[in-house]
Amino acid sequence: MNQTELQQMILEGEHLKQDFKFAITDTKKIARSIAAFANTEGGRLLIGVKDNGKVAGVESDEEYYMIEAAAKRHCRPAVEFQTRKWEMDGKTVLEIIIEKSKKRPHSAPDKDGKATYYVRVKDQNLVANRILTEVWKREKQPGGSLLKIKYAESKLLTYLGIHGYITFSKFCGMANISPRKAEKILINLIQMKVIEMDITESQIFYKMNSNPEYPEPNQQELPDDW
Repeated sequence: MNQTELQQMILEGEHLKQDFKFAITDTKKIARSIAAFANTEGGRLLIGVKDNGKVAGVESDEEYYMIEAAAKRHCRPAVEFQTRKWEMDGKTVLEIIIEKSKKRPHSAPDKDGKATYYVRVKDQNLVANRILTEVWKREKQPGGSLLKIKYAESKLLTYLGIHGYITFSKFCGMANISPRKAEKILINLIQMKVIEMDITESQIFYKMNSNPEYPEPNQQELPDDW
């Protein structure tokens, strides 16, 4: 394969769709990266590359079997992947290619072994909150959800139109609703592309979608016992 292509990928550094791994010593840890890529926009792992971009190389057969264990045994449901081998200065780099999954959400074990959903944000794998995981789960359901534009929804959309973004706790307090009700509203508005999440390492914000798809008025709301 063309060594220049590998060099170009390394020069990009770590980002939303690329991660470097010097070596694989923990299959559960690498499963978090695999699940995060599958849950988000897909991406690639370059195994045998240090965080600073220096190529260290790997024993590709051993690394492949560890990746397979991570993707098939520790990710639930299992994540499909493809591989490519690169040679640079006599060293082997193993590229693991993960597509955005139609089966998401995929979980992977956290540090305590608990099945956890992860999302890729910039160059990090972060724990996905309940709202995002519910949106993912509903993507697989036929028909989608419908929602009436009531007081809380109107209050939220008006606030976002003025201020641009809001936190979950701010929405609950402003609309004077329970966290459960707030979750239901946010999940549906995200699913319908009216609003979107802005996830950072320290906080999650909700803002207007740049390409909104507003619901029709007088549509059916989800049951109160959701």
